[in-house]
Amino acid sequence: MSADEPPAAPGPTPPPTPLDRLGELAARVDAFFARVAARHGADLRCAAGCDGCCRTRLTVTTVEADAVRGHVATLEAPARAWLAEVAARLVDAAAPRCAALDDDGRCLVYAARPLVCRSHGVPIRLRGGDGLPVVQACELNFTARGPAAADADCVLDQQTLSATLLAIDQLHAAATATPAGARHDLGEVLRAACRAAQP
Repeated sequence: MSADEPPAAPGPTPPPTPLDRLGELAARVDAFFARVAARHGADLRCAAGCDGCCRTRLTVTTVEADAVRGHVATLEAPARAWLAEVAARLVDAAAPRCAALDDDGRCLVYAARPLVCRSHGVPIRLRGGDGLPVVQACELNFTARGPAAADADCVLDQQTLSATLLAIDQLHAAATATPAGARHDLGEVLRAACRAAQP
């Protein structure tokens, strides 16, 4: 090619993968949480070490499980060993906890945490037992006025979020030839990912 010839046009940009789309959705939920915190910070108690919402056992979609596996593979050996130790602890049915929750109340896979974890704490609109919409939040948040007092654009619609995640998971299932709609115990995902990442 001579100096006078224009450079070749770049090829087409490949479409985003389902994991890319999950990352985009997670970023949108994180931005939503940041907006709620900016407008209603006095009503939120969410902070590092507050782990009330983590006192449960989680299941995740296949695309979320694969995102967690990818994250675990990037951890340094000491961090991965600590995660493996925490995830291997026996579950106390009387006091359940997330398999990624360490002794200080911090998430060991925070960067790749599932969507339910990213959205917990903010006002969420969901369907009540009678089919009518209700707005709920963590019991520690919005205690003075209730979560329904939040600005309209600071209420997350659970049905929309779940439907979007389901669509991404279905795309992922088609791309990876895995069953659509499967749920995976997060503890099992973490333990297997730690074993797989060992040299």
